[in-house]
Amino acid sequence: MTVFSVIEEIGISGFIDIAVLTVLIYSILVWFKRTRTAFVVKGMLIMGGAYLLARQLGLELTTTLFQGFFAIFLIAIVVFFQEEIKHFFEQIASRSSLWGARGKTVVESRRGTIDAIVNAVKSLVRERWGGLIAIRGKDPIVRHLDGGFDLDGLVSEPLLRSLFDPHTPGHDGALIIRDDRVTAYSCHLPLSKSVGKLQYHGTRHAAALGLAELTDALCIVISEEEGTISVAENGNIHPVKDSVELNGLLESFYRRIAPATDISSWRGFFKRNYREKTIALAVTLLLWFFFVHESRVEYRSFTIPIEYESPPPQLVVERGQPNEVEITLSGPKRSFYFFSSSKIKTTIKLFDARKGKTTLGLTRSNFSFPDGLVLESIQPREVVVTISEKAALGASRDSADATTKAQ
Repeated sequence: MTVFSVIEEIGISGFIDIAVLTVLIYSILVWFKRTRTAFVVKGMLIMGGAYLLARQLGLELTTTLFQGFFAIFLIAIVVFFQEEIKHFFEQIASRSSLWGARGKTVVESRRGTIDAIVNAVKSLVRERWGGLIAIRGKDPIVRHLDGGFDLDGLVSEPLLRSLFDPHTPGHDGALIIRDDRVTAYSCHLPLSKSVGKLQYHGTRHAAALGLAELTDALCIVISEEEGTISVAENGNIHPVKDSVELNGLLESFYRRIAPATDISSWRGFFKRNYREKTIALAVTLLLWFFFVHESRVEYRSFTIPIEYESPPPQLVVERGQPNEVEITLSGPKRSFYFFSSSKIKTTIKLFDARKGKTTLGLTRSNFSFPDGLVLESIQPREVVVTISEKAALGASRDSADATTKAQ
């Protein structure tokens, strides 16, 4: 099979089909990469590959067991990944509104917001006031918030300082920023259970990491005990040494949630997560090969000898004309792998046979072949069978032998 024949077989609709599924699988892989369920996904991929291999090799028992297992496993996936599945669909719904924005323009328009956040954080560190700021990215975060008070105020240093003033009742919770507005404060965030990442940090750090594990939000933590700054994003938390580094992280974050559309950004797209892109494309091509290419119908013809069974005890088949039949079978391409004509049998049962010549028609019931195949044609459709008595046939043969010897 040449490259051109493969391209012709795939066709335009096939390429679109492969592209859509590749993007979908890539999105799922990138999302699960940021979660603690990455190893579970790898295990699922390994089991899926083993199932496809067993199906391709015709291992009926293994395939049947896998199919029964997957029926239960599908329900388990929905239960186990319900949070991730819900979040995935939220991403699809929310990100369409962000397409088309240019990263550079977004950073310039958010310059006032970035400066206000950086200056407020510097002030909180200097005053040794604790604080937790969560900046929403592309993912909705409302359902992860508990309690708090709604607010619609322009981000500014005085506003942030006043909300984290330890003499105010709402200073202990998280402050939520979306675009250039403070939308809520004194909110409780989901706590992370990643003890190894938190080490000896407290509740604010656990809350920041918890939200960063569930969404693409960027969370800034100011520790009142140590006077340090930490940033949680993409499921990780790390310290920030100074305001310059914090400023760079905020600029990078705003570029990421509204990526640029110039040529350099497209180059960056192909460089990022190249492993996930490769895996997504490979999985898609495998799925296309097994479920599209291998499911296309193929026709094959076989010449099979005719066998006669169960004649009455006193009768015997003297001759059958013809003694072979050509049949054409159709089925998915994969059904013909490891297939040979020895798996096909042509049998004519002679329960009610009588002495003499008999013309018998061939039907589907005269043939046995593996499941999944369809009998398309039979040539010829009739067989002339000469049936004799065993004694008469033996005498005829003895007479022929004697004639041969006399000659």
